[in-house]
Amino acid sequence: MDRQSRPWRSVLYIPGSKERALEKATGLAADAIIFDLEDAVAVEEKPRARQLLAQTLKTRDYGGRARIVRINGLDTDWGRDDVLAFAGIEIEAILIPKVNSAADLDAVAALIPGVDLWAMMETPLGMLNAAEIAAHPRLTGMVMGTNDLAKDLGSRFRADRLPMMAGLGLCVLAGRAHGVTLIDGVYNAFKDAEGLLFECEQGRDMGFDGKTLIHPDQLAIANTAFAPSEAEIALAARQIEAFDAALAAGQGVAVVDGKIVENLHIVTAKATLAKAAAIAALAGGEGL
Repeated sequence: MDRQSRPWRSVLYIPGSKERALEKATGLAADAIIFDLEDAVAVEEKPRARQLLAQTLKTRDYGGRARIVRINGLDTDWGRDDVLAFAGIEIEAILIPKVNSAADLDAVAALIPGVDLWAMMETPLGMLNAAEIAAHPRLTGMVMGTNDLAKDLGSRFRADRLPMMAGLGLCVLAGRAHGVTLIDGVYNAFKDAEGLLFECEQGRDMGFDGKTLIHPDQLAIANTAFAPSEAEIALAARQIEAFDAALAAGQGVAVVDGKIVENLHIVTAKATLAKAAAIAALAGGEGL
């Protein structure tokens, strides 16, 4: 399944150093996995984690789940070797931490041809340069690093995430302008289902494709929040049917539930049905 058509509702971080977690991830209902060699791995464990993860991705089947490797930055002792270790291994993307400009992507692109790049958007400078980053020819995904962004902003926690809305909004605009997959940041209180649901719905309504997660218990909420509901699927089907009937009658608009339906609504309706079909295919035919 290609990037454009696959679901990205739930993107679960898995430490690259934890063999048991790497094994367990093969049975989790995540649309994608970020295998983390950066924040989740202690300094003394980084070379071993790199070797373990590379061998695991060569030999273990993760079904239809997209596989993304978050490397250490090239300004660290481990970043360059991280990139080179995954050359020739089938993965969806290399995720680069703390991307500030397109030059950060160029440096990784030069080391590993033929692999998509994703950018962690987690610094004020990165947010200000979101359009330049999203336009990079090798970039296909952006992941919000909201914890680091909050640290750099010096902002306090708010359930509505108002302090970081400017940065998140810039990334959504840039990503949509350049056809980039957009993944919202993590929700730290993994036992707080109500708070997670609120933040998933907020991110979904902003335009994000899915959410990064830190615990398997968060998967079901994200998968539900970022999927079309039964009501949305039914409405989309009725809109398409009514619009087709209107066109057949020589009219340019239809009315469904007292609301005008034009061609732009049909584009959205068809996207809704396509997403629902992709989710069903992923769950039923590709190992989730």
